[in-house]
Amino acid sequence: MKLNDGHLAYCTNIHPAETWEETWQALKAHTLVVRDKVAAASPHATDSGYAIGLRLSAIAAEELLQNDHLEAFQQWLDEENCYIFTINGFPYGSFHGTRVKEKVYQPDWTSADRLKYTHDLFTIMAQLVPDGLDGSVSTLPGSFKEFQADEVAIFKNLEACAIDIEKLSLAHNCDLHLGLEPEPLGHFENTEETLGFFGRLLANVDDPELVKRRIGINYDTCHFALEFDSCHASLDALRAAGLRISKVHLSSALEFDPASSDAVAAIRAFDEPTYLHQVITRNHQGNITRYKDLPDFFSQRESSDLELDPTSQARVHFHIPLYAQPEAPLRSTQSHAVDALDYLKKHPDFCSHFEIETYTWGVLPDSLQIPIEDQIAQEYAWVLTK
Repeated sequence: MKLNDGHLAYCTNIHPAETWEETWQALKAHTLVVRDKVAAASPHATDSGYAIGLRLSAIAAEELLQNDHLEAFQQWLDEENCYIFTINGFPYGSFHGTRVKEKVYQPDWTSADRLKYTHDLFTIMAQLVPDGLDGSVSTLPGSFKEFQADEVAIFKNLEACAIDIEKLSLAHNCDLHLGLEPEPLGHFENTEETLGFFGRLLANVDDPELVKRRIGINYDTCHFALEFDSCHASLDALRAAGLRISKVHLSSALEFDPASSDAVAAIRAFDEPTYLHQVITRNHQGNITRYKDLPDFFSQRESSDLELDPTSQARVHFHIPLYAQPEAPLRSTQSHAVDALDYLKKHPDFCSHFEIETYTWGVLPDSLQIPIEDQIAQEYAWVLTK
């Protein structure tokens, strides 16, 4: 479906599915229900077709490329007036119901497995993207800081991927691109580090223009808000460097006062064992401190080694629905998503791919839970009225 001159979907990584059959059944059971709810609330929103933000695990991608599965899927998309313009290729393996944490970064971009998986996703995208549209795949920001990854190996695999994307684009007469997604404690995580990484990448490849054409940034409003980056300033800086904004993820994070005992007690409800919930604090001097996960923040605070003042702020990597405002004393970073949509109004050509991504629905506290299809439909309504 259209968003201004671009396209809007929600990411189906919110639905537990690892095989292709599980993925397809989730689309039938949930995505079509969301489509119908969106169409009922906004009768003309899906006139040009309903876009699906596809998530495929490595297993599902391999299976979709076997036999006649891809042809059957395309036929189903046509019958349901749906289309694919983007795939989430960040989580390689299991993403629900198990301890994910830092495993979501494995294999990273030093690995041939990551390169092969991404090739499969682009092979699928090249055949599914409608004529006249560009197709994107989003992926991790190279690696995870804790892994101390070999950056030269990352550059080599990304260059190989860019060449592969170029060949597929030319063969299928379409514009395909990869979006690296900065996030807290990723190999690069904020505006400054993203600019530095791309500067080093482009200095270490044979054809920088080809790489810039095929590899850009997946700008996640939750992640950049966590870093206390200004949305407009960040996007201006990235674009001024000639970097492509491949896709925008629309989501919000949690914010609280780390010096408040009540706020810290409230945030404990979001400490769960599936995903990493990185914490970033900023004091009145603007100094930033990062914690790998909520338990690390709690431990540091309880040891009294945390320097806090009444003006300190803390933000937590926990994706909450776009429309939701948690009960006081907690807050959200919703304003960053609002700023991104405002930026789109001022710069309608800065990006054409937008995706709602609140994958933590299954681990939200009860106070924020509603039926999943209703949650996603309300997120669409929030975006479409901004």
